[in-house]
Amino acid sequence: MTEPTLAELAGRDTPPEAAAEAARRWVAEALPAAWREAAERGGPRAVRGVRTPDDYRDWYPAFGHSGLVAPTWAVEHGGLGWSRATAAAAEAVLRPYHLPRLNPLGLNLAAPALFAHGTAEQQRRFLPPIVRAEELWCQLFSEPGSGSDLASLATRAERDGDDWVVTGQKVWTTWADQAHFGVLLARTDPDVAKHAGLTYFFLPMRQPAVVVKPLPHIGGETEFFETFIDGARMPDDHRVGDVGAGWKVAQATLSGERQMVTGAGSAGVERIGGTGTTHLVRLARQRTAEGRPGGWDDPSMRERIVRLWCEDQARSWTNLRIRATVAEGRTLGPESSIGKVHGTDLNQRIQSLAAELLGSGGIAWEGTAGSPQEFWDSAPAEVRGMLRSRANTIEGGTTEVNKNVIAERVLGLPKEPDPYKGRPWRELPRS
Repeated sequence: MTEPTLAELAGRDTPPEAAAEAARRWVAEALPAAWREAAERGGPRAVRGVRTPDDYRDWYPAFGHSGLVAPTWAVEHGGLGWSRATAAAAEAVLRPYHLPRLNPLGLNLAAPALFAHGTAEQQRRFLPPIVRAEELWCQLFSEPGSGSDLASLATRAERDGDDWVVTGQKVWTTWADQAHFGVLLARTDPDVAKHAGLTYFFLPMRQPAVVVKPLPHIGGETEFFETFIDGARMPDDHRVGDVGAGWKVAQATLSGERQMVTGAGSAGVERIGGTGTTHLVRLARQRTAEGRPGGWDDPSMRERIVRLWCEDQARSWTNLRIRATVAEGRTLGPESSIGKVHGTDLNQRIQSLAAELLGSGGIAWEGTAGSPQEFWDSAPAEVRGMLRSRANTIEGGTTEVNKNVIAERVLGLPKEPDPYKGRPWRELPRS
């Protein structure tokens, strides 16, 4: 009797042991032999040595159609309909093979809003292509002058028959150049209070009325964009939730974004955790082997690394609780802000220590003095990581905003005074 496949176990009450065995068989059949051998020899780091990003993108449909990308989601949504424990057993099998999800903004920003506020038709339409990375997503929230005070945004959406017409400008739109859709928060009523006049939409990005322009960051890499919207159109069935209820719907996306920014791997798990020699330990040992002080033979350095490791374990346990909430289809609450505040600061400290361990190599290196991209390409990975991490405490909601969320919604402290509370948006001062 043959063992059941993933497809045969989909939608069934599958024991964790059976899911793990099915995942092992799928790995043996679906993954290229070179990837499997590298993973079994040296884990994720070895896999990256034999697999290019293009190789992975070309292969990804096999992962997307397996159901393993989001195994707790219902089968009709692209998952396997498994329990949390069953999905965790399968994920443990996949972990050494380094199979990242290619559509994180769809999975972590659009999907929570769909589960919490979308119709059944919207869930069937949008969730499966998100899982398979057939439709990529971005977020259209922040604007010039409306970042921390997101509810003051000015982009307008006006009804035109069965369509909506959108005009405005968004900024810091990650991967807007690749996106098919953007989760959009737009103002539909300027005559009510700022939080009450917003509506949440899915905006088709690939139309002439949507123009994106790059915003290179400090290291020269371009992942952020400005987005200019001038009369873009979308049907009313791309509206999620009621007209005027956009702020409520957006909370699911904002919580998902905070979890994504501070989730597994984001705070340096592969640098200081996992099996084998970890990255910070490797750098410290290399420093000692080269006869330089302040390496692994220095008790104070070992203590710094272990302290970071301990903090990262606490962060990972917090994220396990949050992922359990997501897996059950429930909307994240203020606990995502706790992880965001701690995780982003932790990642900055990890990245800074990695660059510090390079010594003079973290300050100057052989390379081409030319464009920002040439600088980025020639810099050590640890320097690039340190520079990139400077954005961590800003993206996904600034640390200051998230501390307010924790103070008000977790600790029950009074809100900050707002002299404009309740006044119509059009009467508010704007920068």
